[in-house]
Amino acid sequence: MIKKNIMFILGTSREGRLSEHVARFVFSCAKERDDFTPLFVDVRDYVQTSTEGLEEEKLTALRKMITEAAGFVIISPEYNHGYPGELKMFLDNAYKEYEGKPFAICGVSDGPVGGARMAENLKPVLSAFQAIIINAAVYFASVKELFDEAGNIKEPEMWKRKVSGMLDQVIKYTNHI
Repeated sequence: MIKKNIMFILGTSREGRLSEHVARFVFSCAKERDDFTPLFVDVRDYVQTSTEGLEEEKLTALRKMITEAAGFVIISPEYNHGYPGELKMFLDNAYKEYEGKPFAICGVSDGPVGGARMAENLKPVLSAFQAIIINAAVYFASVKELFDEAGNIKEPEMWKRKVSGMLDQVIKYTNHI
């Protein structure tokens, strides 16, 4: 049986991004599973200065990866109650390739709601792509306190259970594709 690809998208290119610790943790949880193939994509590798800013070769390769993905997990910080502009520009490089595919969201915030407002602003965009939005989101609140100085998450077993539940839902919905 061929394993389905699940794309994990780190949604900010900001220097000093705390969401990078979260993305590494979530991706490490994904790599422990054997029911799909996790692919990691960093929007930093696709930064655009305009909506038509990606080189054709890079755009073609990105769309191929998106087409081959059966589902997506976005790990994104909340910036002023919204999502990063570079995440929006990244997502807008495709459209029909997302249709009917599940998306899960991991919100990241140094505040108390863990990026929930970002997720609520992102959902209409995903809906416009006719994607399936997974309700089992994971919100990493007070992110500065969640990780030690080496970038390791505190209470890893609790967080692994949350991430695993979210990933179970993504896989469940890929089976409908």
